[in-house]
Parts: sequence; structure tokens; C-alpha cells
Amino acid sequence: MKLAISNIAWNPEQTEAVYELLHRLGVHGLEVAPGLLFDGEPNPLRPSDAVLKARQARLKAAGLQLVSMQSLLFGAQDAKLFGDAGQVARFRDGMLRAIELAGLLRIPNLVVGSPANRVIPEHMAAGVAIDHAANLFTDLAEVAQAHGCRLAMEPNPAVYGTNFLTHMADAATFVRRVAHPAVTLNFDVGALHLNGEFDQIDALLAAHLDIVSHVHISEPHLAPVPADEDTLRRTFSALTSAGWTGCVSIEMRAVHNAGLTHVEHALRACLESMVR
Repeated sequence: MKLAISNIAWNPEQTEAVYELLHRLGVHGLEVAPGLLFDGEPNPLRPSDAVLKARQARLKAAGLQLVSMQSLLFGAQDAKLFGDAGQVARFRDGMLRAIELAGLLRIPNLVVGSPANRVIPEHMAAGVAIDHAANLFTDLAEVAQAHGCRLAMEPNPAVYGTNFLTHMADAATFVRRVAHPAVTLNFDVGALHLNGEFDQIDALLAAHLDIVSHVHISEPHLAPVPADEDTLRRTFSALTSAGWTGCVSIEMRAVHNAGLTHVEHALRACLESMVR
């Protein structure tokens, strides 16, 4: 397994300090939200060539590898997977911009979360919604594959404000429905906790590991990791037993006015759990 952490865990002005911390701890994987990686750019999904090259040079100097991207629809106004023609077009265009940026940065995995952008309207039948989404993501998958990346469908529990792919099994069924190598599953541990499914982690990994491309170590509402170290060790034990050898990324929100204590604690706890 390779440990990574998402840059949503700190504020942009703390980046240099975090990079130094990651170097000290021997962590080389980084997941990024474009709005934070390219903070200050008018359009973070289309940064200027100068800024793009400068950020790439800094990442290389820090020995960091970009393993995943999230917050794909940052800045996309009124973009909806299940909306009118204009809203769907904006959703598609936002996804295409994210895919293009991932290609430029050679990021292999894009986490498709964005719960507010994927709400099925009351008037739309579930079967119609699934057909529509499958067709759209099949088209997007072709573009993603051409750019060397995959779209990892993330289960977003209903408490996050969506009704589409709220459970791990829902997301897995959708991935298998699309049946394209560039559409995969993001195994989100926080979703398991919120949906009361954490006790099924072994069975869910066994059932769906073949389509998983990325793992999020997270807590409900992206609280600091870990809420409980025994549960964290249980998570890594399940991943090891299942044979997962890919990337495991810490996903949690920044804690304002708290320095980087939470970041260091999460990293150390995960590193310790990985070797037990």
C-alpha cells in the first residue's frame, strides 16, 4: 500500500510546511483539489502555463507524486448530472476540464464526488436516471482513458445532500453497469461509517476490490483522522487481508487555527497502522 493525503487537510499558506512534514515522514503520495493546488488562479482547472510549471517543479523538488484529484467541479456554476440540457452540458464540460488537467499533471485517478451536482429530481424515474448517467460516464470514460486516467465513482451518503450512489454497493453496481476500464470505484471509509456499514468492510472489499482504483481513509463529514485508532487499525487490516496494494489517501478537512497537529497525527497514525 502507498499512503497519500489530500491537500484539503490544510490551508494553501501551510503548503510548504506540509511538504516538509511529508518528506520527514517518508510520505510521497498527494491527492489534490485544483482550487487549492492552484490557489489564486482565476480558473484553477486551467492554470496559466507559468503557474502550472512552477507547481510541478515544486512537487518534484518535494519528491511528491500526484495520485488522485478531487473537487472536480470546482467553479462549475449550475452544473447538474440530472438537469436540463444546459445544466447537463455544464456538468459534462466541468468534468472534461478536470480530465484535461489530470492529463497534463499525469494524475491517474479522479474521484467523482460532488454530491450537490448529482441529485436525481423527484420527477425522474430511477431507471431513467441510471441510463442517463451510464451513457454520460461512458462518453467521459473514453476521454479519461485517452488522457491516461480513470473516473472513480464515490458513494456519497444521503446526509451529504444527494440521492445518487449513496452506498458502496450502489456505486459498485453502477461501475459494473458502465463496464469501462476508465470507470472505477472509490472505496470511501467515511461513507461506510455514515451508512452504518463499517462492520461489512471485509465483505465489501471482497466483493468489489476488482473495480477499486482508490481508497479514502476518512471520517464522517471529513472530520480529523482517526476518530478511533482501533477502527483505523481495523481498516488497514481489512485492506491488507483483501490484498489491496494501491493508494490509500487520508481525506479530511483543514482545522482552522490549529496548526498542522491534526495532519501530523493522521499521517503518523496511518503509517503505524499500515505496518501492524
